[in-house]
Amino acid sequence: MSEKQEENRATEAQGNAGSLSPPSPAERSRLTKCFTTGSDNLRKGNYDYAIELFGSCVAGDPTSAIYLQGFMEALSKKFSGKKKGGFASLLSAGSRGSLKRLIAGGKTREALKTGLDVLKKDPFDIACILSLADACGEANCLETQGLFLRRALDVAPKDISVNKHCANYKERLGEYDQAISCWQRLAGTKSVREEAEREIARLSVEKTRQKLESRGVSSKESSDVSPLVQLQQKLAASPTDYETAFELADLLEREASVEEAETVLLDVLAASGNELKVREHLEDRQIRWARQRVMLAEKQLQNTDSEDNKKTVARLKTALLKQEIDVFAARVERYPDNVSWKYELAMRLKTAGSPAEAIKFFQQVQIDSRRRGAVALELGECFQKIKQYPLALRNYQTAVESLGDREVELRKRALYRAGVLAAAMKDTDAALKFLSNLAEIDFGYRDVAERLKKLNAVDA
Repeated sequence: MSEKQEENRATEAQGNAGSLSPPSPAERSRLTKCFTTGSDNLRKGNYDYAIELFGSCVAGDPTSAIYLQGFMEALSKKFSGKKKGGFASLLSAGSRGSLKRLIAGGKTREALKTGLDVLKKDPFDIACILSLADACGEANCLETQGLFLRRALDVAPKDISVNKHCANYKERLGEYDQAISCWQRLAGTKSVREEAEREIARLSVEKTRQKLESRGVSSKESSDVSPLVQLQQKLAASPTDYETAFELADLLEREASVEEAETVLLDVLAASGNELKVREHLEDRQIRWARQRVMLAEKQLQNTDSEDNKKTVARLKTALLKQEIDVFAARVERYPDNVSWKYELAMRLKTAGSPAEAIKFFQQVQIDSRRRGAVALELGECFQKIKQYPLALRNYQTAVESLGDREVELRKRALYRAGVLAAAMKDTDAALKFLSNLAEIDFGYRDVAERLKKLNAVDA
């Protein structure tokens, strides 16, 4: 049988029914062959054909996380380095409307097929990804729903709708810590700050209630056993149960020490065979702990200004920076389409005194229009550091043009950098323009008044 015949048979097998009954043995066999052919084409670099095959598999069996992972991987490889949205996004607008109608009408399988066709053209379409996640959730396909939401979070980690969807999903699974994390990402957004704070408080209460209920049931035979011992016994019985390990680590961090909490997480990481979720959880905690150590050392330095304390702060900050660079570099490699990790890595590389390396990642983040101004400012400072002054000035100009009223502090910094650099490059007119604009916003900013006085004297 030819590869195309395999694809057509898999497509026919999915039918037009809206129900999500599991595939028959014969259908499952055909889907497996289709997936194998898709995997072969993916390895060969035939991304378009692989996407078609994987898409047929997902539509044929929406409960299969393996099929959806193959589809997502093929899309990531095909669209690696390409910009979000654009013309493809406009073409998909009609399909998105059709997708919503199909979901509302309970035609889940047809909705999935329509949504997958949209993603084949624009894998960054957040509205489509969330609709597909909703469709899977309505059909109780929780694993594939989670994969769609993970994709949405990778594409737009600070998007309000994405984080609300993810929070609801995690709450449905009873994973309250992860649900709280979603709302914490929104806590700094003014329009939803109050809602986020309410949800964080509500979920925290619900998390405690669920724990108490669970312990009440499990501790009937031995009510004198402490929660800590219960968790330790549960983990000992199932060493790969990382959710229990996370809860135990929480308890140890509060009631014992960070070192004991870290040991629990290292043990479950080894037992789970280096499970990615455990590794990233451990990395996030280690970074948080390192930041706490820096904060405590800085407070100690404020209380006692000594050389030893200064050296301790410097040493801890250096260690934290290296740790963040290592973790963020791994995340960038693991999630190549996630510009947030690239931005965080670039910022750390700049801080670490590696402006040339930082430039490479900042330039990749430029596809994110929301960060255009801030990234241009960082690029300007990096180019200036490596003495590429014309490039630096052009980026400062871009930053000035892109930064709005909500980013006034960054805009003032961009105007100041541009004015000072233009003056050093003997471009008095440009220097006067930038610094005069800055003076109109904040005449007391640094030494702008003195610089303008000198420039006007030279110009006269």
